[in-house]
Amino acid sequence: MPTITIGNAQGFWGDQPDAPARLLEQYPALDFLTLDYLAEVSMSILALQREREPHAGYARDFVDVVRSLAPAWRAGSRLRVVCNAGGLNPEACAQACGRALAEAGVRKRIGIVRGDDVLDLLRKNPGEASFRNLESGRPLREVADRLITANAYIGGRAVARALDQGADIVISGRVADPSLTVGICVHAFGWSWTDYARLANATVGGHIIECGAQATGGIATHWLEVPEPGNVGFPVLEVNENADLVVTKPRGTGGEVSLRTVKEQLLYEIGDPKNYLSPDCRVDFSTLRVAAVGPDRVSVTGAGGSAPPDTFKVSATYRDGYSASGSLTIFGRDALAKARRSGEIILERLRRAGLECERSEVEYLGANAAARGILSSPVLLETVLRISVADPRREVVERFTRELAALITGGPQGLTGYAAGRPGVHPVFAFWPCLVSRERVIVSTSVSGGG
Repeated sequence: MPTITIGNAQGFWGDQPDAPARLLEQYPALDFLTLDYLAEVSMSILALQREREPHAGYARDFVDVVRSLAPAWRAGSRLRVVCNAGGLNPEACAQACGRALAEAGVRKRIGIVRGDDVLDLLRKNPGEASFRNLESGRPLREVADRLITANAYIGGRAVARALDQGADIVISGRVADPSLTVGICVHAFGWSWTDYARLANATVGGHIIECGAQATGGIATHWLEVPEPGNVGFPVLEVNENADLVVTKPRGTGGEVSLRTVKEQLLYEIGDPKNYLSPDCRVDFSTLRVAAVGPDRVSVTGAGGSAPPDTFKVSATYRDGYSASGSLTIFGRDALAKARRSGEIILERLRRAGLECERSEVEYLGANAAARGILSSPVLLETVLRISVADPRREVVERFTRELAALITGGPQGLTGYAAGRPGVHPVFAFWPCLVSRERVIVSTSVSGGG
């Protein structure tokens, strides 16, 4: 039965930069490579970059990945790459990749997926019920004038279409993470978009590999026991035309593919396991059969599938004021008490100046800051005082950064760790999840000659 191999070597924007080329070197027979760059906050970062430079707005790291793959392509590799590195500007990303390939003497056809950007639609219709915040129920009109991005999680159809049109590299914006794999499978095997059982299993496969090394031992509950985490191998998915899956990794690499790592990744961020919502189908994880079939080989079959929702989820972001965070180390007797008093002083000075901040957080790292209220307070000889504030008014946050420095001479003895200087003031972006009707999202593809 025909089988394809799909690897993933980028779980987020900032993952190991040399992982894609390394994975291909370790697993030369790889057919497809998926790369995931977009977390919810990523679009806000890209929007700021595009404000400063109109030709920006995409994950520039991907251009370096393309350069790193050029030697393998020159040597005859038939690898095809599918990614969402296009962010807010897939066209500019494709042009940059085209230039990089031309400089490397490689010709590849580059496909672009457009249509996920629905910012104008939300701005023009802030009163629509479906645009209410999915978590709070707040109407969009409360933040409509501060929106900076809004992107629908589109599915794998456009990815499959671009591959059908001959693209060697597919660059999209906000395609749902598992849909990168689904689009590849539909292209490779010619499945119908109503063959929900196969689409569901492919969605499960995409979900397993979408976070890169998480499927091969990263953040595993037994991470200290995982072999060679410094040389962790990235996951490879073997898929046949029935959508039966085997998860594996290159031989000779660290990490592991085991029932534990695969099951933990299966449960990662899925919500209702009987009704996992994807743009391509609904998935029932409760019918899955997971089995070890060899060293670093785990099979996954039997997902239940049904028709997808009539809506796409939208990830929108809006400006929500400013923030700053600063840290000081306090050493010596009564370190925790001194840290607490110091935190109180900072916030008290802001109140006296009439600049009480809307939100503040005072933490004492090393004193149960991550498990506040659960464990008794330890006796410490050192702790790190970390104070974070946020407010719609920039002047409030700037005043906080100045007050923190004053503790150097006006605070407790044993205070140190101010080498980094005054904390910076940063814009805050808040997340706005909502829904949009599928027929209002117009998705298109185009493929250029490359080179």
